[in-house]
Amino acid sequence: MVRLFVFLAAVQLVLLVLALIGSLSADRVRNMPRALWVLVILLVPLLGPLAYFVWGRPLPPPREGSPVRRTGPRPASPDDDPEFLRSMNTEQSRRDRELLAQWERELDKNDDA
Repeated sequence: MVRLFVFLAAVQLVLLVLALIGSLSADRVRNMPRALWVLVILLVPLLGPLAYFVWGRPLPPPREGSPVRRTGPRPASPDDDPEFLRSMNTEQSRRDRELLAQWERELDKNDDA
C-alpha cells in the first residue's frame, strides 16, 4: 500500500511540474489568466494540473489543409460567412472564365464558317 502512495505522489509531482512549466512557458493560456492557472495548479492537488491540461493549454496552430477552427459564434447563414462568400467568388470566377472561353470558341467557329 505504501508503494501505491509513493507512486501516486510521484505521478502528482510530475503532473504538477509539467503543468507549471507548460503554463509559465506558453505564450497564451485559455479560459483564465496565467496567474490564476498557476494558483489552481499549486493549490488544488492532482485536479489542478489535470484541469490545466484539459482546459488551460493553448490550442496548437492549425495545420496546412486542416479545417479552420472558429473561435467566435458560427454564422447564422451562408451569406454571413466570409469564407463561404470568398469560396463562392473564386468558384463563380472560374465558371465565368470557362463560359467566356466557350463563347470565344463558338465565336471563332462562327467567324470561320
